[in-house]
Amino acid sequence: MRLRNKPWADEFMRENNHIIIEEPAKYKGAWQSAFNKPQPLHLEIGSGKGQFAAGMGKQHPDINFIGVERVKSVIVGALKKVLNADTSNVRLLNEDAEDLRELFQTSEVDHIYLNFSDPWPKSRHEKRRLTFPSFLDQYKDILKEEGKITLKTDNRGFFEYSVASFSQYGMIVEEISLDLHEVNDPLNVTTEYEEKFSEKGQPIYRCKARFQ
Repeated sequence: MRLRNKPWADEFMRENNHIIIEEPAKYKGAWQSAFNKPQPLHLEIGSGKGQFAAGMGKQHPDINFIGVERVKSVIVGALKKVLNADTSNVRLLNEDAEDLRELFQTSEVDHIYLNFSDPWPKSRHEKRRLTFPSFLDQYKDILKEEGKITLKTDNRGFFEYSVASFSQYGMIVEEISLDLHEVNDPLNVTTEYEEKFSEKGQPIYRCKARFQ
């Protein structure tokens, strides 16, 4: 899908730099100072248009959320949702975040969310999957002891690969749902993709895993 350029994006982001953090690396080890008060820190990798981050911030005022999205024309949509949610505990990073250890200190994050990540289905692209062992190495470094990962996807192949990857890495898989919306979890905050696929009858897969 071709993303349209938004010439107003830079100015809009500058006007709201209390939410979209400029030079995020300078907060490494001190992310709590970017928020109004110190609270558990949760991180969403690939926040897209921001429905999940904004919804989680609204639902959990006792948690600080950071959403990472590399595409500028997408993250400005997330910024709008966060502003509309009128919540003070969500921050956004317009970063590629190839190595999260450049942005977060060891044991700084409590929970990581991987929502509808690119499944990279071809075998030659396996190393790009966000649940490949090299990414799990990063997550283990920045997560606190027994820190958790929650993954949601509509792609069965990626889901099965991820569950196997978690297990082979030595993580404890605490929950597996093969059709999340059948479970009807009242605390589940949906993403834009999740609503789209669910309306088409596509099962939504979720798993929760933690490091030992």
